[in-house]
Amino acid sequence: QVQLVESGGGLVQAGESLRLSCKASGSIFSINVMGWYRQAPGKQRELVAHITSVGTTNYGDSVKGRFTISRDNAKNTVYLQMNSLKPEDTAVYYCKAIAVVTDTDPTLRQYWGQGTQVTVSS
Repeated sequence: QVQLVESGGGLVQAGESLRLSCKASGSIFSINVMGWYRQAPGKQRELVAHITSVGTTNYGDSVKGRFTISRDNAKNTVYLQMNSLKPEDTAVYYCKAIAVVTDTDPTLRQYWGQGTQVTVSS
């Protein structure tokens, strides 16, 4: 019902920047929260950042001060500006949305994108 498509991943050197985008489409009534998670090989998926529909943000400790999440509600799109990238930021980055798909059912449902690879070389 809701599809999330990420873009913007790639290979960069330490200290460089990348900007990820994630656009939601499909049957959407409202999106409460949009966010980014990441998963490195052999590690659990972890929160990078999330943002509510009114702009309240939350960041994982390891990215505070370096990453910035933003959102365009009109476009159902969330962005992640990643600065001062480190090799330890290397992971698959996943977009997540918590949404209501119809005005007749207020159930919050969780959706994930397919992931985009970010690789930071030292």
